[in-house]
Amino acid sequence: MKIVFDKVGQTKKPFSLSVSNVSLEGTLAKSGYHRLKLEGNLDGILELHCDRCGEAYHYDMKSPLNLTLSDEVIETEDDLDIIEFIDGVIDLEFIVQSEIASVQNAYHYCKKCEESEEELEFEF
Repeated sequence: MKIVFDKVGQTKKPFSLSVSNVSLEGTLAKSGYHRLKLEGNLDGILELHCDRCGEAYHYDMKSPLNLTLSDEVIETEDDLDIIEFIDGVIDLEFIVQSEIASVQNAYHYCKKCEESEEELEFEF
């Protein structure tokens, strides 16, 4: 789902989309001349693999998502949750795919390995 940056006004504009079994529902509203505020919630199930034993398991992805979107380059250290869409078109599907990728690229342990007190030994 793509939305033209200039079409979003001060009034919150609701949206909803689903990508790879993860849905994002929320609102977009202008928060400055070159900034929009995205407030939403991610909800869905991801299949992950335990980084210790390799078993696949389902991860319940439920989390709020609050981002600042901009149509220009912003150099600041105050807000690290900024996504820049220089071409003036907001790609909400890209945002959801990025959130999914960030969860998949983190280390994960299944419940069995989280509760295990057995030491993990490596042989080289």
